[in-house]
Amino acid sequence: MNSFLEALRVQRWDDHRYYHHSRINQTLHLVSAFTFLACYALVFSHPAMAGLLGWLVAMTSRQAGHLFFEPRGYDHINHATDDHKEEIKVGYNIQRKLVLLAIWAATPLALYLNPSLFGMFTPHTNIPEFVNNLGVLWLVLGAAGLLFRTVHLFFIKSVVEGLSWMTKILTDPFHDIMLYWKAPFALMRGELIDPLHAQHGDDLDDLEELHSKA
Repeated sequence: MNSFLEALRVQRWDDHRYYHHSRINQTLHLVSAFTFLACYALVFSHPAMAGLLGWLVAMTSRQAGHLFFEPRGYDHINHATDDHKEEIKVGYNIQRKLVLLAIWAATPLALYLNPSLFGMFTPHTNIPEFVNNLGVLWLVLGAAGLLFRTVHLFFIKSVVEGLSWMTKILTDPFHDIMLYWKAPFALMRGELIDPLHAQHGDDLDDLEELHSKA
C-alpha cells in the first residue's frame, strides 16, 4: 500500500509540475473536471450522454489546454526539455494522445458504415439512435483506453505503477478542482502562467498549501 500511495503521489506531482504551467490550461482542466464529474453521475443511468459529454466537452477541453496553451519549450523551472518530459510520461503523452484522438474521430464514420459495429449495437434507424449508439461507443472507447494503458504499464513498469496511474486518472477530476479552482480568477487578472510553479516545494502537498494561501 505504501508503494502504491508513493507512486500515486509522484505521478500527480510530475503531472502538475511538468504539464500545468498555463493558467488557460488549468482553467480548461477545471471545465473538464466538472464535466467528468457529471459523466460519473450519468454513467449508469444515461451512458450515452456520459460518453458524449466525456469526449465532446471534458476530453476536448482538457486536451486543447495541453496542445495549444501549455508551453512546449525548455522547462527552466524543472530543468527538462519537452522531449524528455514526453519520453518519461507515465500515461498518454502527446503522441499517444493523438493516436487515441484519431481513433475517436474515426468512430462516427465506422458506426455509419457498419451500424451494428459487428454486432455491438442494434442498428440505428434515425439520427437520435445513431447519436445514442455513438455515445455508448465513445464510453467504451474511453474505458478501453484506460484499461489498455493500465495493463501496458503492468508489463513495461509494474502492477503498482499501472494501478496507481489508473487511480490517478479516475480521481483527477476531484484533484484538479482542488488545485485549479482559482485559475479562472487569476486568468481574469491577466496572469497567463502560474507563478507558484517557480515556488514549488518537494511535492504536491507543498504546492496545494501554496495555492490555498494564494
